[in-house]
Amino acid sequence: MNAPPESRAEDRPARLTVGVVGAGRVGPALAASLQLAGHRPVAASGVSDASRRRAAALLPDVPLVPPAEVLARAELVLLTVPDDALPGLVEGLAETGSVRPGQLIVHTSGRYGVQVLDPVRRAGALPLALHPAMTFTGTPVDVQRLAGCSFGVTAPDELRLAAEALVIEMGGEPEWIAEANRPLYHAALALGANHLVTLVAQSMELLRTAGVAAPDRMLGPLLGAALDNALRSGDAALTGPVARGDAGTVAAHVAELRKHAPGAVAGYLAMARSTADRALAHGLLKPELAEDLLGVLAERPATSQGDDR
Repeated sequence: MNAPPESRAEDRPARLTVGVVGAGRVGPALAASLQLAGHRPVAASGVSDASRRRAAALLPDVPLVPPAEVLARAELVLLTVPDDALPGLVEGLAETGSVRPGQLIVHTSGRYGVQVLDPVRRAGALPLALHPAMTFTGTPVDVQRLAGCSFGVTAPDELRLAAEALVIEMGGEPEWIAEANRPLYHAALALGANHLVTLVAQSMELLRTAGVAAPDRMLGPLLGAALDNALRSGDAALTGPVARGDAGTVAAHVAELRKHAPGAVAGYLAMARSTADRALAHGLLKPELAEDLLGVLAERPATSQGDDR
């Protein structure tokens, strides 16, 4: 009962001073969201012009200082740096003695759980992994998008309530991810979200080549319906020539892509093979139609005589 306020998360003041190490697209948005919940951003670090602009837009009047100074000022520190930079940052902060006992240190990497924070934990910090399953723009709209956003959360048992409370205060929904499952969890999100951007961008480029003046307007309703159907029905939502077994149509697609967008052929074939496998497994693609289709999809991009390099 006489332990100092910083010794346990549940003994902390209801409102915390917040610092951000790495003023990329994520950190300022999360700090701004925590500010709306009553916490007080007090410091951020960022060296690029883009980082400074983001901090100025989302955290006005919050000073930009070196990372060690951020830790000196804040009770809750958000480490919002790229995944590959996180282990080195954590080790450096621990080695320089910047960490205070009882300080909440939160990283937002999807790949890592809390083990990556072991160096600061040994220095007395309270480690949390809170990864927002959201794409960020670096603008104020990100704060609004956090409402209802799922967070992949990993925390020591004694800090689960603290982790849950922070996520809820940011308007999010905590989803507990086991330490060992963090890389798979992150791969699943990247497969769905990051690759979706590539597919949509390629589709818009091809539509422009085909003469469509407003490919975004054409794709919006189609992709919105496809996403909604997929989230509701999974593989049962599969439609299109692959799921129907229209081998001739798929062959025509491949031929056109080789002429107009050879860089998209490999991706089209890989996704079509995966789609065919799933359609077969779920009874959507008739086995008698699958043979010709899979023959088309087994083709490799031409490499003869330097025509396609």
